[in-house]
Amino acid sequence: MADRVNVGAGYPVIVGEKLDVGETVSEAVEPGSCAILTDSNAGPLFASGVRASLEDAGWSVVETLEIPAGETSKSLGAYADILRALARANLARDATLFALGGGVVGDLGGFVAASYMRGIRLVMLPTSLLAMVDSSVGGKTGVDLPEGKNLVGAFLQPEIVAANLDFLDTLPENETSNGLAEAIKMGLLAGGEYLTNLLRVPEALAGDPESLEKLIIHAIRYKASIVAADEREGGVRAILNYGHTIGHAIEAVSGYGTSHGEAVSVGMCASARLGRRKLGVDFVELHEELLASAKLPTKVPPDIHPDGVIEAMGRDKKRSSKDEGHKFVLLEEPGSPRWGVAVSDAEVREILEEGR
Repeated sequence: MADRVNVGAGYPVIVGEKLDVGETVSEAVEPGSCAILTDSNAGPLFASGVRASLEDAGWSVVETLEIPAGETSKSLGAYADILRALARANLARDATLFALGGGVVGDLGGFVAASYMRGIRLVMLPTSLLAMVDSSVGGKTGVDLPEGKNLVGAFLQPEIVAANLDFLDTLPENETSNGLAEAIKMGLLAGGEYLTNLLRVPEALAGDPESLEKLIIHAIRYKASIVAADEREGGVRAILNYGHTIGHAIEAVSGYGTSHGEAVSVGMCASARLGRRKLGVDFVELHEELLASAKLPTKVPPDIHPDGVIEAMGRDKKRSSKDEGHKFVLLEEPGSPRWGVAVSDAEVREILEEGR
């Protein structure tokens, strides 16, 4: 199934089974010199096949780079190593970088593509559900610092996103759960038909291709509509951070031992409790039921102290120097998010304690 993200010149998003990567990508990007960035999970499974497909379509693959899997590779050190490797390979400024992997590879590869030779073309080949429903679309790229997640980066829209559902066959269940957190987030924000389709979450978790495709396409269409209206997060795009203010802080406090999906799941439940307190609406049970159906946590981990979370929230990249307290996205009801809701440290602490 094909869709399109209408940001700038726009770019296609192709989702389906048994995609021929070389043929699919070459319909949008003229074949030329390229490099592949992957990680130690996706690389051994997919890199050789992708490289062969690209070469069959007329691409010249000058380098395949593999980083260790995991959030720790989203670092300035890994970023510098990749840039130097591309320079040693004499990758030219008219080349293309293929990001073959999950969210870490996409974020890191995108930042590399945005800055190498002051910008080369980027193609996203997401291999995880999380990357397919969220991080491969929208143009956000970057790396983490010890002080916080995604504090260094750039905006760069890819030339094309090609999501081969066959890649998901290799994912363990917990990684599928991880991606479903973002799919559920999009459904709560969008409401309507997409919210109804969240009833398919258990089937998607079990690997049903039709359910996965439905949820992925809904997520992409919703996110694309928001990104098209606000590419650089100056306004309405802020709603896509639902659950992330606390979620990113939990990731940082845990040393990224808590996965992104798990942290955002806990963050969304905390936001639902804040919505009950500040907006007088109660969708806590809806959140907990949907997230539990994806086998995601809904309680704050016992080893996560509220003070550490609040401190990490203070370093959030979305926080303005003019902000007093924290700005949250809350739901007035599914399909009606409100952003910029002021929340104090004391309220965050109370909500986190309540959610244990």
